[in-house]
Amino acid sequence: MVHFGQQIPLSHTRTYFPFYDTGKEYRIKGAIAVRIAYLDCFSGISGDMLLAALVDAGANRETIERELRKLPLGNFRMEWKTVVKKGVSSLKLDVIDEELEKLKALKTLPVLNVGHHHDHCHDHDHDHDHHHHHGHDHSHDHGHHHHEHDHSHDHGHHHHEHDHSHDHGHHHHHRRYKEISAMIDEADFSPRVTARAQAIFEKIAIAEAKIHNVPVDTVHFHEVGALDSIVDVVGIALALEDLDIDQLYSGPVPTGNGYVRCDHGLYPVPAPATMEMLKGIPLRQTDIQKELTTPTGAGVAAALVKQFGPLPAMTVDAIGYGAGTRDLPDQPNVLRVLVGTM
Repeated sequence: MVHFGQQIPLSHTRTYFPFYDTGKEYRIKGAIAVRIAYLDCFSGISGDMLLAALVDAGANRETIERELRKLPLGNFRMEWKTVVKKGVSSLKLDVIDEELEKLKALKTLPVLNVGHHHDHCHDHDHDHDHHHHHGHDHSHDHGHHHHEHDHSHDHGHHHHEHDHSHDHGHHHHHRRYKEISAMIDEADFSPRVTARAQAIFEKIAIAEAKIHNVPVDTVHFHEVGALDSIVDVVGIALALEDLDIDQLYSGPVPTGNGYVRCDHGLYPVPAPATMEMLKGIPLRQTDIQKELTTPTGAGVAAALVKQFGPLPAMTVDAIGYGAGTRDLPDQPNVLRVLVGTM
């Protein structure tokens, strides 16, 4: 039996993470029950899909948005809408950077390619939180980084091995992992929210640092990707807290198939940093020629999931569906979350 306050191994990595007493007890026939969420990621997992699924399962979106305002992220909004994927009603989340939106409205961010091509790790047709990771500092005065692909932003790394400067219209700020970590620590979240968000970002940063052979503290998140990533990761931690989830379980993680284009050419799915995080986790390859599990999704699986396998013996209280934007040929592009006790 797990006791509240006990340090519980979260995953195969034997990483330990403190779960704190929430002051609530759930009893089944006189025994204290543990609140769990099971991730039925049959169609992959990304940060925005998981956050939307948790809200669809009952997490309070107003509470999540209010808590996220503790972070110095500038002007952004979260747009929630109900969509239907292969007959399944599900919740879709989009994170909107309002400053960039205003610039686009003023036509200062041209839609067309400005002549500087960034090969970053994605296939331009999947749901992902775009992490633009850099191993060094450099300055861009870009016109934009606008992609006309139909998906959420959970990017693979965006690592440059050269210094360059461009005069395309605005300055791109990069958030270091160290800066993001400090931002989360200083936001006065509950201890469990802080620890969960930190654990996810740490997994992502360590994987990127290893792949690029750079110190962890020098890993950078590109400005636009960082906004999506921080909102998704911290939002997931807040949603789990709002639902009073003690432990996460998950089915095997589908990787997808095919190739993604990275800085130095084509790489097989999963992309290198994603694969690094998925070490030791049960994987399931599919015939879908797309990347199904993104860096943020892999970070959640590696940092927070206690056990992988079939649905455990649990009493399901709520079910949530989080939507991606891609239309897959034979299955809905959704993540299903089951919330309950065991």
